[in-house]
Amino acid sequence: MALDPRTPFDSVPEAFDRWRPRYCDDLFDRVASRAALGPGCRSLEIGPGTGQATEFALRTGTDCTAIELGTNLAAFCERKFSRYPNFHLVCGDFATHPFEPESFDLVYSAAAIQWIGEEIAYPRCRDLLRPGGTLAMFYTRSDYKTPNPALYADIQKVYDEWYRTDTPYTKHFDCEAAGAWGFHSMEHREFPFRRSFATEDYVAFIGTHSDHIGIRPECRDAFYGGIRAAIGHHGGVLEMQGVYVLYLWTRGGKDAP
Repeated sequence: MALDPRTPFDSVPEAFDRWRPRYCDDLFDRVASRAALGPGCRSLEIGPGTGQATEFALRTGTDCTAIELGTNLAAFCERKFSRYPNFHLVCGDFATHPFEPESFDLVYSAAAIQWIGEEIAYPRCRDLLRPGGTLAMFYTRSDYKTPNPALYADIQKVYDEWYRTDTPYTKHFDCEAAGAWGFHSMEHREFPFRRSFATEDYVAFIGTHSDHIGIRPECRDAFYGGIRAAIGHHGGVLEMQGVYVLYLWTRGGKDAP
C-alpha cells in the first residue's frame, strides 16, 4: 500500500536536518526584502521540516509561525528555535488548520507546497495573506549528470535494476500559475550552487528523499550497495550542481478572483 508522500520525512528528522539543502543568503535576502520583513510583520512557513528555511525570517524580528504535519519534525524544529520568542510552531495540516484569514504579510514554502496541490494551496495562501502580502515558493533543482556523466550512467543502471518504491514522487506544482488565483507581479529568480558528496554522504542524502525512504525492503540493500559501488568506482566523490529556484507573488486586493 502506498504511503502518504508527505509523511515519510517524519521518520528521519536527524538525517533530514543534516542533509537537506539550506538554500542561500541571496535568496533569503530577496524574500525578506520583497515582503518587507521586520518587527510588526507576521509570516507563515508551510512545512518547515527541521527548519532549513526558518531562521532568516526569525532574525528580522518578524513574528514567525510554522505549520508542520510531522510530529517528529515539529518537535525537532520547536527545540531548534526555542531561543527565539518570535517563533511559534503548529503541528497540523496547512490545508485545514483554522488560521485567522488575512493575518500574514508573508506565506512561504521551501519545497513543501507541492505536496498540497495548486487547487488547495493557492486559494488557501490567498485567504491567509493580507492584501498586498507576499507568497514565496522556492525549491532545489539539482543536476549530477553534467559534472560526472559516466558516474551518472552507472547510477542509472542501479536505479533500473533495484529502485522499487511504494512512495513514488509524482508531484507537479506550477509556481507560475498563481496569477489565476488572485496573485500578481510574479518574480522568478535562480541562484546557482555546487555540492560535493563522499560516498556515504550521498547515500545518507538520498536516504532523506520521500521516495527513497519508501524503497521496498527486499531491494534496499542491493540498491544502496549499488550506489556505493558506483561512486566508489568513480573515485569516491559525486559532484552536484544546480540552482535554488525562487518564485515571488503579491496577493491582490479584496476584489481579486
